[in-house]
Amino acid sequence: MSIKKLILMFAALTMFTYALSAQDQMGQPEKTIKHVPVKPTSPVSGKDMYTAYCAVCHGTDGKGAGPAASALKVPPTDLTLLSKNNGGKFPTMKVTSSIHGESANPAHGSKDMPVWGNLFWSMSSGHEGEVQQRVSNLTRYIETLQSK
Repeated sequence: MSIKKLILMFAALTMFTYALSAQDQMGQPEKTIKHVPVKPTSPVSGKDMYTAYCAVCHGTDGKGAGPAASALKVPPTDLTLLSKNNGGKFPTMKVTSSIHGESANPAHGSKDMPVWGNLFWSMSSGHEGEVQQRVSNLTRYIETLQSK
């Protein structure tokens, strides 16, 4: 089996959506993670990529309250505060590194969240330019989510 197929299989197993199962014995809803296949998106639209890959945890508004957030051990980052928490300047390189999986971000690359750079590489058939386009467009979209 090729590396690309393995990466796609890994991504399909790690991409998830939130689902509530039947109530547990204590009467509380049990939170579970349902694994679903990754759907390829266009490298052109940062918004489409964000919706497909990020919103399930970070929420459509980027505030960290996506439908899967409460099922995670570590709450997702509020992406709308990245600039505010960086002295008012959007941390482009930090976000890019996080998406690529190059930064020390324990939430990225774990079984709970794939490193999107690897996924983007597998979707691009090995074209570095497309991977860079995906990461760049996704980073720019996240920048538009910043609180004013």
